[in-house]
Amino acid sequence: MTKKPYHHGDLGETLLSAATEILRETGVEGLSMRKLADKVGVSRTAPYHHFKDKNALLCAIAEAGFKQQWQSVEAIIDSHNKEAKQDSFEKYVLTYIEFADQHPETYDLMFGRDIWKSGAPTESLLEISKASFRQWLNWVEELQAQGILTDVSSALRVGQTTWATLHGLCRLLIDGIYINRDDLDDMAKQTIKIILNKQG
Repeated sequence: MTKKPYHHGDLGETLLSAATEILRETGVEGLSMRKLADKVGVSRTAPYHHFKDKNALLCAIAEAGFKQQWQSVEAIIDSHNKEAKQDSFEKYVLTYIEFADQHPETYDLMFGRDIWKSGAPTESLLEISKASFRQWLNWVEELQAQGILTDVSSALRVGQTTWATLHGLCRLLIDGIYINRDDLDDMAKQTIKIILNKQG
């Protein structure tokens, strides 16, 4: 009997990792529960014990992306003192854009139509996406208090428009409008300047 390439308790994570690889290689259209089972080396019914259908699988991948972003933001905030809040913000912008550039398929699921318009977000995905935005708004309030971002508008409005600026650049990168990755760092730094100058 062939030895399975996972421990029983780790099958869910193994399936999620393999699904992300397939997504990266073939896109959403190329990902199926059958292909996932074949890649991992389990029965065709095994993935359904962890994800009831493809939509649930895609939601789980998006959820993992939000968790990764969440951890990145927390690490950046925790690593800087109050005197370095602007440095923290700049590092966050660079990290955010880099994540979208390195994980475009996951980013698409986190903020794209495959789940939010064409699919149906799971309760756990809704919860973590909302919590992620609340985390961002809480940090915007801190940045406003430090004078890094404007306080002439609410944290909600500043958070929405600042995020929209970052998201727009990420979409241009993912969609291939900007294809020269050598310019990525310069574009990210210019985005920081624009955001901070707008807050003038």
